[in-house]
Amino acid sequence: MSAPVIAPPADPPRKPGRVTELNELARTTPGLLTVLTVVLVAVGALVGVFTAISVQARATALDDLTTRSGPLSVAAQEIYRSLSDADATATSAFLAGGEEPADQRSRYETDIAQAENAVAVAVAAREPADITAEGSPLATLSAQLSVYTGLIETARANNHQGLPVGAAYQREASNLMRTQLLPAAEELYRGETAQLAADQDAAGGFPFLELLLGVIALAVLIIAQVFVRRATNRVFNVGLVVATVAALISLLWTMVATFGVMTNVDQSRESGSAKVDHLAQTRIATLTARADETLTLVARGSGAQFEEDYVEVAGELDGKDGSTGRLDLASADAINDEARGHIEDARQAWDQWSEVHQQIRAADDGGQYTEAVQLAIGPAEDGATARFDEVDKGLSEAIALTTQSFDDEVSQASNAVTGTVIGVVLLAAIMAAGSVAGIWQRLKEYR
Repeated sequence: MSAPVIAPPADPPRKPGRVTELNELARTTPGLLTVLTVVLVAVGALVGVFTAISVQARATALDDLTTRSGPLSVAAQEIYRSLSDADATATSAFLAGGEEPADQRSRYETDIAQAENAVAVAVAAREPADITAEGSPLATLSAQLSVYTGLIETARANNHQGLPVGAAYQREASNLMRTQLLPAAEELYRGETAQLAADQDAAGGFPFLELLLGVIALAVLIIAQVFVRRATNRVFNVGLVVATVAALISLLWTMVATFGVMTNVDQSRESGSAKVDHLAQTRIATLTARADETLTLVARGSGAQFEEDYVEVAGELDGKDGSTGRLDLASADAINDEARGHIEDARQAWDQWSEVHQQIRAADDGGQYTEAVQLAIGPAEDGATARFDEVDKGLSEAIALTTQSFDDEVSQASNAVTGTVIGVVLLAAIMAAGSVAGIWQRLKEYR
């Protein structure tokens, strides 16, 4: 008889692993509610953080408009204006001969000081590499401005002694101004206005991200409430309702704030920076015309090119070939009646100046040089100097009003996002806390 076969002892039952336990738990209602709680907290945190980051980016762009690109575009404009006026004034003073008028000397020195201060402001706002880079407009301005003033002083000294070589130095100074300093100033101005436009785009862009995040948060909360209702047979869950209300308030707050910013930024562009740029270009044109007028006289018979430049600029201001001139466009596009009044004053003064210019050219071409110079730089109220000053004053005041409109719109845009970042973060915390509290009440029922 054969021996009985003894089977080996069976392996003891294995305890389920941690992953298995979690999988099994996740299939139960308490497990699903726990997972849902984690999802809601994560969504609330992510929505709060990324919405706050997006809103803060708008606030930063607005701050840049207020503290950097806005002021720097004004500083760049001031550099061009001051340099152009300094050159026109220096040329006028040179025409006066050995005894230059004290007021013109003072005006020239003031222009140079303002240009130097504006350059210093621009330099302080830039990285050192931007300033020292080859071809940098700030490098050109910083290096060549002292050369220009040196040439002017040399021309002035020779002019006081009655030496004809002074005229050559004066022309060389003006050539340096026109070929290097003013192009560098214009390049700087264009760069700063481009940065200004970029900051406006960043601050006033459509809130795609904010809208998407808000809708996602609401959608997740609604889905959560539907699930909890089916799982627990409870119509409302107070915690989830509170979380949903917080998400809705956050979305509405963000939308109201960002759409308000968009409106104000668009207005800052349309009623501010765009009009300031046109007025600035118009003012620069009048400054160029004044320099051309006086340089034609300094050249004494060989200044045909300067007169041609004057005619070209005058055509831009008046309009030519059926086009509307800069002054008429500026008047039609003025932000309000007060600004329009200043531009109309400038327009009237320009018309009177144009008449005086014709008299200057007639006198100069007729051999009456002294009379032409007197009409160009004399103190008479109906002379070219007085008319030019009236044009410049009118445009300057219109620019100041338009710049103030830009500042007001940017300020209102900044006010629109004030407190929004903190509000969004707090509402996200309420959304997360409400979700946890609401689902926790249901989880306690399964104990």
